[in-house]
Amino acid sequence: MKPKKLNQVTDFDLKLLKIFKTVCDCHSFTSAESILGISRSAISLHMSDLENRLGVRLCQRGRAGFALTDEGREILEYIEVLTASIEDFRAKINQMHHTLKGEFNIGLINNLVTMQSEYITNTLAQLAEENTEVVINISMCTLSDIECRVLDNRLHAGAIPLVTPLSSLDYFELYSENSFLYCGKNHPLFNHLHEINSSDLKNWKAVLPNYAISPEAAKLHQLLDCSATASDREGIAFLILTGKFLGFLPDHYAKKWVEDRVMQPILQNKIHYSTPICLITRKGKNQNMILKTFMDMLKNKVAH
Repeated sequence: MKPKKLNQVTDFDLKLLKIFKTVCDCHSFTSAESILGISRSAISLHMSDLENRLGVRLCQRGRAGFALTDEGREILEYIEVLTASIEDFRAKINQMHHTLKGEFNIGLINNLVTMQSEYITNTLAQLAEENTEVVINISMCTLSDIECRVLDNRLHAGAIPLVTPLSSLDYFELYSENSFLYCGKNHPLFNHLHEINSSDLKNWKAVLPNYAISPEAAKLHQLLDCSATASDREGIAFLILTGKFLGFLPDHYAKKWVEDRVMQPILQNKIHYSTPICLITRKGKNQNMILKTFMDMLKNKVAH
């Protein structure tokens, strides 16, 4: 498409950008119909208008399905930054009127919902109950994604395992998460754990996380024959349940499978590690009222 210079951003442009982001979140025009309340053909026209307005091709659509172009992915990142800036502006206006109204964006790593200490769940409940005009948006992300989004203001806060602290972030410890080595019910070690020691573990295939882990966890994985990888804890659980692989999981996440007798910890008195789970916020940033209120509520719950 012919490059164009964007002289000003109008209300209509913002509307088109919002439609484009919704389509991206839904991964198709069809799925976005019910959310946007307009037809697929209308969405297609709006996308064409936006492409003409920006002078770039944003996405491929047709029988092969919906796919973002490189320019489309870049525009989507700009939209997220723009949205965060607008929300920051609204938060500052809230501070002027001492009213909690707006969005609270928090990023969480997967599977924290099974933690026994429900600090985040209970704090979100209190925030929603006491501030009905606050919209809570939760994003399930990887550790690095959460760090990046907190740093560039797309997220107000995030809950992550403490692996390598960043100087630009503040960390507030919530939990200590304990992880153990597990096998599935069809694994040769199931119900025969008394017959092995840690030096025998390399005799069986295991799963290595391909996300950041602590030095303590990395050292324990060196005891294993890590011939498979997984991008998250759910992937590790899938492979453990095949009965072909060993893998580390947090005990709160593995609890249901252990109780159902389809998973079993191995050498749990010797092979385990602990990871702090922290809530991160951007250091030095003037907190908006919603984030400050959330943090005050959270710290009060942890203290008691």
